[in-house]
Amino acid sequence: MRGAVANRIEATRPHSERADGEKPPANAPSAVALFVRPASRIRYRILLVLCAMYFIAYVDRVNVSVAAPLVRKELGLTPTQLGFVFSAFAYPYAAMQVFGGWLSDRLGPRRVLAALSVVWAIGTILTGLSGGLATLVAVRVLVGIGEGGAFPAATRALASWMPTRERGFAQGITHSAARLGGAVAPPVVLAIAAAYGWRRSFVVLGLGSLVWTALWLLSFQDRPELHRRVTPSELAEIRETSAPSPSAGTARARVATPWRRILRAMAVVTLVDFCYGWSLWVFLTWLPSYLADARGFRPNEMGLMAALPLLAGVVGDTLGGVVSDAIYKRTGRLALARRALLLVGLLGALVFMVPAITTTSAIAAVWGLSLAFFFLELTNAVLWTLPLDIAGDFAGTAGGIMNTGFGVAGMISPVVFGWLIERTGGYRASFAVSVGLLAVGAVASATIDPSRQVGAAPDDRVSPNPSEG
Repeated sequence: MRGAVANRIEATRPHSERADGEKPPANAPSAVALFVRPASRIRYRILLVLCAMYFIAYVDRVNVSVAAPLVRKELGLTPTQLGFVFSAFAYPYAAMQVFGGWLSDRLGPRRVLAALSVVWAIGTILTGLSGGLATLVAVRVLVGIGEGGAFPAATRALASWMPTRERGFAQGITHSAARLGGAVAPPVVLAIAAAYGWRRSFVVLGLGSLVWTALWLLSFQDRPELHRRVTPSELAEIRETSAPSPSAGTARARVATPWRRILRAMAVVTLVDFCYGWSLWVFLTWLPSYLADARGFRPNEMGLMAALPLLAGVVGDTLGGVVSDAIYKRTGRLALARRALLLVGLLGALVFMVPAITTTSAIAAVWGLSLAFFFLELTNAVLWTLPLDIAGDFAGTAGGIMNTGFGVAGMISPVVFGWLIERTGGYRASFAVSVGLLAVGAVASATIDPSRQVGAAPDDRVSPNPSEG
């Protein structure tokens, strides 16, 4: 028994401290561990449930863009009007970011996330009943309200359940599930639409969200201490570095939120998230229309062609979080671990987006956009890990502030994209804006310092030893 404990302690040391001098194993759990050892690691079960939420949320987020050619034809919408439908989701989505995160810090993510999932499920179902532009915009607003606070709430849940050395992996795999949802949405929505009409596809997807709500309430507790299946050994692993969960009556729940310090710490991160989000919204909203209008793909080809870039994002999301955690474990330099992936991801997306939009080959365009999206998604897990690194106990609030940048990009990006299409008669000018903002985001990301934490003294930084959190 003592030998097993010693081996576990040895495995958490940085490479330079290992007695045998061999490369230490990765701290992040493997995919096998998530399924083989669920009984001994309840936090991995929680992670899988959150993966399901991210998957469903993105299916419900992009379903309207997948069905857009059918919706536009039936309702007689112009490209600009369709852009307003896309962006209608983003206004409440942005508005709910900070509030949803703050509410999760105060009340706990269990109740908050359950309520939000019910709201977006109802909005999704009602989308299938829309009769025109006004009603379509109204129900998309409802979906935006529900999903707006969901990711900050999930981030608060991860802050309570995941130690620092696993946070990059956790954010990577959850957002990979989101991109998988976006990739699955085109063939699923189009298949249901072909068989029963586009309206019924929204009803089916909304009911799936309600099923997840029940699963969440049955499986999650705000504090690991309250979960009856968490062992003392796992609790010690979690509490080594993770933030305490809020609960009514605790001293932690009564601590005032340090708004000014959080805003200052998250300002540049929010700018980078805006630049990242601009391009992501383009992929989520206009990709099917671009492939149909500019590249000439037929409806029976659209499911695969629209899914390929998003499938590349699945790989990028997971890999970004895993590589960032690996750099941190090997070097002990948190700033390097986070900045490196941001720079490589944003610049890589820029490099591949340019030839994708200028090539004359439709297939080459799809592959170029797939590579661009892969690199773009390398940054996503890192961006969502930064609120945990920087804000700790206030990760929900910090995550909401950061993702407000993404929400604001969602307000502007789809409409500007559609307006430029009408003005220029093509898509190149619209994509050029994305390229410029990717460059801005890369420059800004080089200044981010996640080792300086909110609530710490000015010179207090994260320990260089990953095993010390």
